[in-house]
This record gives sequence, structure tokens and C-alpha cells, in this order.
Amino acid sequence: MTTERIAFLHTGAVVIGPVAELTSRILPGVESVNYLDDKIVKDLGDAERASSVEGRLEDLVRAARDAQASVVMLTCSSISEFAAPLSERLGIPVLRIDEAMADRAVAQGSRIAVIATLSTTLAPTTRLIAERAAVAGVAPSIVSEVVEGAFAAVSGGDRGEHDRLVGAAIERLAATADVVVLAQASMASAADAVSVGVPVLTSLEPGIERLRDTLAAA
Repeated sequence: MTTERIAFLHTGAVVIGPVAELTSRILPGVESVNYLDDKIVKDLGDAERASSVEGRLEDLVRAARDAQASVVMLTCSSISEFAAPLSERLGIPVLRIDEAMADRAVAQGSRIAVIATLSTTLAPTTRLIAERAAVAGVAPSIVSEVVEGAFAAVSGGDRGEHDRLVGAAIERLAATADVVVLAQASMASAADAVSVGVPVLTSLEPGIERLRDTLAAA
């Protein structure tokens, strides 16, 4: 009997380990394969290089399909908007790891605060929440913020400073929100360091749980 294979497409190596751990716990017995292009987020912010991103993603999804993966999951919010067109062109389900998080945010309050450390991630996440709100038939208010200096800190190896900056933003925005959304999976450690009176949502666990449900339904 052939083991079912799923593919994850990453834009940062830091997410591979946590995704693998969750997948082994939530989807035991399923084989996973990882594809990484760690320049995509940077290139999305470059006018000359941004046009190459969709083609590169298409090549990676095609590779996953050719490797007999039954489904592909995009693990970065910056590229989630490519999921539907890639799925349609290549004939394989392409899921967004942040969609389940967006649905939870919409269900938990009418005032949603979105925090990111990169502008290239903030805008797609905000649009995704608005999209899922429309599907649910609600119209929440959405405020968003890029935490200046946090991405530079973690890129330079200073996770403590990253968590301090993001944690401060969580505490400030939670004061006037029903739910706080962290747009990047790499921000999750900051949520663990603060305690606020509203839910603080991250994408990985809800996303892998939705992947499990999708596979079960198929």
C-alpha cells in the first residue's frame, strides 16, 4: 500500500521544523516533502523580480505533483493568493496554511488586529481576512501594523529582540481588539511571551488541522 504524500512549499527555512513536528502529530502515517525558495519574500518587494514569483511557485507545485503528492500547502501568507490559480492550472489541490486562522479570527470578533514584521505579508493577510469575512457574511473592522525592526532582529539572530518588539505590539493592539492575528508563522514565539485578554492567533496548527480534514474528506 502506497503511503499518502503531501507537499509543503516554504519561503523560509525556519518554518520547516515546526511544520514537520505538527504534521507528524496531526497526520501520523502521512509522508511529507518540503520545497523551499527563500528569496520569494524578498523578491516580492522588488519591482523587477516580483513578476518571476508566480512562475517559480508554479515550477515547485509542478514538482510536487510529479512527485505524486496529493495536495500542496503554501506555508507563507505572502504567497497565499497564488493558491487558487496554481491549483486551477496544475490540477492539484493547493491550500493556504493561513485560511483556517483567518476563519477563526472572523468567528471570534468584529475588531481584528493584524500584526506582521514584513509589509509583503501584512497586505495579503489583511485581504485574506476580508475575503473570509465576506464568505461568512460579516464585516469586521480590521487594523494592521508592521512591527518595525522585528524582522531585522530575527534575521540577525536576535530572537529575543524580535519577540520583545512583537510582544509589545500584541499588548498594545489587544487593548482595542477582539482578536489579534499574527501574519507570519515565525512570530509565534512572541505570542508565548505575553498574556492578553483576547485570542492571539497563529497559522500553523489550525492550518495543519484543516489539511487533515481536507485529506479525510477526499
